[in-house]
Amino acid sequence: MTVISADDVLAARERIAGRIHRTPLVRSRALSEMTGYEVFFKAENLQKTGSFKIRGACNKILPLSEEEGRRGIITASSGNHGQAVAYAARLCGYSATVIMPEGGSPVKAASIKDYGAELLFCGTKSGERIALAQKMCAESGAVFVPPYDDPFVMAGQGTVGLEILEDLEDASAVLVPTGGCGLISGIAAAIKEKKPDTAVFGVEPEGSASTGISFRAGKRTALDHINTVADGIRTTIPGELTFPVVQKYVDDMLTVTDEDVIRAQLLILERCKLLAEPTGAVAFAALLRGALPEKFRGKRVVSLISGGNVTLRQLADCIRAR
Repeated sequence: MTVISADDVLAARERIAGRIHRTPLVRSRALSEMTGYEVFFKAENLQKTGSFKIRGACNKILPLSEEEGRRGIITASSGNHGQAVAYAARLCGYSATVIMPEGGSPVKAASIKDYGAELLFCGTKSGERIALAQKMCAESGAVFVPPYDDPFVMAGQGTVGLEILEDLEDASAVLVPTGGCGLISGIAAAIKEKKPDTAVFGVEPEGSASTGISFRAGKRTALDHINTVADGIRTTIPGELTFPVVQKYVDDMLTVTDEDVIRAQLLILERCKLLAEPTGAVAFAALLRGALPEKFRGKRVVSLISGGNVTLRQLADCIRAR
């Protein structure tokens, strides 16, 4: 039995309505011709806080009682989830603490502070900062808002899938950047229960492919080392709650290189005038590689731009790396 269903995603949409943007679905003629697919982008880089993460954060924080909220909120994040939690906590009048990795994105760190949260740094792996956040919550009584492994967070992220189906009913496939699997589990549950013929693919960089390895092994499998430009999905192991949903609903996992990701990021900017962070370009990188099965050639395919929180310096580095 999976932990969320399409009904949970529908409930999340009602709960967070008016708190988030309904982001556009953008077709690119130029990139469709380049790749051989009819390419649509779900532009979550235009979402509040610059990524899809506000959906799950709001769905988790809004239902808290006043007593729970007054105890404070703590989370662990590579950056985008932290921004979303800080923003959602401020909406409700709650204090928030965000634990980021050492050497994390400076633009994401600055935004977290701007939203009024306290910012701490810990280690470089997701497990390290999650463990510290859970320890702090146990000691203080604060509410832990997981970055992905939580039914409310998963259902909130799944609202992206509902919007895709409503805006492009005949989509043949949806490609999703994948880390801890909060996003893809929510999207896959929503799409597969509403329209089972629509394929859902997760996409990971080679240097952080824990979900693909786990998917093929049939069990959660941890990585010893992570190395990728896509800082938002540097995850050593898929979530305990999210992974069974991936196993049940996701069609396959695809892998790309960092070079693919940088090329995809710059093409999205050049041809569509949409600014994607490297993680946000991972899904389109799979289309550039031609990684989908041949039966999807010429079909309508949605590539999710999961976020756009990137500094000009980081963008300049990507341009030089090209």
